[in-house]
Amino acid sequence: MSAWQFIKHFPCTNLSRHILRVKPRRCFTSSTPPSSFSVTACLSTSSSSESFADAPYLSVRIHCPKHVVDSFSEALLCFGASSVAVDEDDDDEEEEDEDVTSGSSLASKEICIESIFPVNEEVKMCISQAANSIGLKEIPKFKVEMGDEQDWVTKNQESFQPIEIAERLWIVPEWTSPPVAEGVNIILNPGLAFGTGEHPTTKLCLLLLQSLIKGGEAFLDYGTGSGILAIAALKFGTASSAGVDIDPLAIKSASHNAALNNIPLEKLELHLAPSDNREMPLRKEQFDVVIANILLNPVMELADHILSFAKPGATIGISGILSEQLSSVKERYSPLLEDISVATIGDWVCMSGTKRRS
Repeated sequence: MSAWQFIKHFPCTNLSRHILRVKPRRCFTSSTPPSSFSVTACLSTSSSSESFADAPYLSVRIHCPKHVVDSFSEALLCFGASSVAVDEDDDDEEEEDEDVTSGSSLASKEICIESIFPVNEEVKMCISQAANSIGLKEIPKFKVEMGDEQDWVTKNQESFQPIEIAERLWIVPEWTSPPVAEGVNIILNPGLAFGTGEHPTTKLCLLLLQSLIKGGEAFLDYGTGSGILAIAALKFGTASSAGVDIDPLAIKSASHNAALNNIPLEKLELHLAPSDNREMPLRKEQFDVVIANILLNPVMELADHILSFAKPGATIGISGILSEQLSSVKERYSPLLEDISVATIGDWVCMSGTKRRS
């Protein structure tokens, strides 16, 4: 199996942000599978060859115990969901309404997960597999509804608003105007692939990238999704960017987003990773900065492959991992990197370091 087959593969993973109405929600989209998952399980994600913007989809509302919501959300992504979102307002209301004298424990409380599946997905089987993978004894209750194209498009545009990543750094949907015209504005259509800047790992990677780029570097986005990091790198001043992904929709999305940002074709290479053992048209030790914001298991399995594209002394960023998984990732990368540092947002982590010269 080609190393490239391990890269994240969620064809429309940002969809969950735009399905339900107005309440803020915790989203899992570039999410990392629990450390117990096998690479095979993560590769079993159902990846429809068509975009949800062009076809119906299944909207699935799942009730699960609150204490396993993070791990179960990640498991759903591994076993077929294209996206998941947790409604935190409902969670807060539950806590306010709870009778403190009832003795109800955190583990007994339920929380609602809103998820999206391709129409041809066996939803019950996916939920069952996800539940089993994290040790749930019973399949959570769920309800399935059909969503249509126009419903998704409308809610997509209503929900995705400009996002301020840092001072003068904005992610702006293509149908709105930049709030700060003189800032660094990354224009995106979020409809095809992961990466809108809303997820903590994307924010962490953007902030790392902004701090690293001094001008003239070559950058590799390993698992490019929407192309957000590759585009941002060029806006920060790199001489060139390259993005690779195993999903044709990601390459299509990244290409569209590059055009929205007036990125010259000669500065941004986008490559669809081969499904066989053919090599990518990228030179070894070619890049000054490499960032991989993917899944935990490919991060672990492909450490040597990821670093093979980086020059000695290059900066490597690794994200898509949870705080509880950091120790194992750090142990895996310590022989390969020096001066390792860690940044966090909530439970999410971005680890960076310098590739050892020998």
